[in-house]
Amino acid sequence: MATSDHPPTEPALRSELAHRPESDPRPESDPRPETGPRAEERIAVDLAAVVSQLMRRMRAASSQGALTPSQRAVISRLYTEGPTTTAALARAELVRPQSMRMILAALEEQTLVERAPHPTDGRQVVFSITERGREAITSVRQAKQSWLLDAIDTRLDADERRTLAEATDLLKRLVQE
Repeated sequence: MATSDHPPTEPALRSELAHRPESDPRPESDPRPETGPRAEERIAVDLAAVVSQLMRRMRAASSQGALTPSQRAVISRLYTEGPTTTAALARAELVRPQSMRMILAALEEQTLVERAPHPTDGRQVVFSITERGREAITSVRQAKQSWLLDAIDTRLDADERRTLAEATDLLKRLVQE
């Protein structure tokens, strides 16, 4: 029997090779059986989990606990992209228009967004962020940034910060379209 300390015997190798399917891409000189996911798959799983944890930690650090992630996303979009319709917001956030109407109603109730008539289509309304909404999203962003800056500053040494900067550049490449 082969262990990490002892390589497989010659008869064991011949037996494994004889029973290997023809579609097996391993060369005949590679007696190791296939084990577990590829390194790239493991990286993808680990990266997705870490990014998810990071986002949860940053959300927890923000002072706007009363806002749902969907509400924060809509306010952020209105802040960065400007006024738009319910339908356009629903398409951008990949939700049904009915769901977007509920999100906007909750934000409007909190006076974080306001509606105005569409300039060319009387059947539609345009939503924009209010000054209170701008303050809320700015506060959320500052809290997240402060938490992240503190975590980087207190938990990583100079070499690790350089490595993180390099990894950030790689992550930017991953998300480019």
